[in-house]
Amino acid sequence: MSIPKSPKPAKLIIGLFMKENGLFDPLVKELSEQFDVIDLVSSWLSFDYTNYYEAEMGAPLFRRLLAFKKLIKQNDLVRIKDITNNLELKYSKNGKRMVNIDPGYMLHERFVLATGKNYTHRIYIGKGIYADLTLIYTNGAFQKLPWTYPDYTDKNILAYLEHVRNKYIADLKQNPFSDNDSCREKHIMSMTNKNVVIQPRRHQDTKKKKNKLQH
Repeated sequence: MSIPKSPKPAKLIIGLFMKENGLFDPLVKELSEQFDVIDLVSSWLSFDYTNYYEAEMGAPLFRRLLAFKKLIKQNDLVRIKDITNNLELKYSKNGKRMVNIDPGYMLHERFVLATGKNYTHRIYIGKGIYADLTLIYTNGAFQKLPWTYPDYTDKNILAYLEHVRNKYIADLKQNPFSDNDSCREKHIMSMTNKNVVIQPRRHQDTKKKKNKLQH
């Protein structure tokens, strides 16, 4: 018989994409107020793997990903998605969103995104929200799945997620999970207070095939 155990905490990651880059700073302020300190920020990346959002948000679209220092409970993902949905509504104009916000979390073995759209591989986790198993980590690298969004197979995003995973492993050592399902507060080793920006790898531009894939 398997014995239920408290799950390990996860590292919160939030992806943003938008047409107007000027929205980024106020959004970061609001997200930091909700979810505490941001410790890893990706560089700006093009969001051009799908044209699904262009009618609503315009083009071209640009994205960044944020990782948060404070670890979360895995079952907090529903609450977090509800908060980011409300932020999307706040940053809407004439009924159209100006930003798309995708929360998810990192564990040793997988990367999971929250979505409001059902599909064959998605597991319902409450309040109209599903968990999407986006990537698994095995054989020393992230592995895509048949349903993985094409943008999450991009080498620059995978490099960023690898960095986040390494930081998550370090976070666990500093903040071991207690038996009462909470993270103990411990002194964090000295580190710079500046956000770490992960620069994209240099590679030749390739024309990406646009897919009508929904987030």
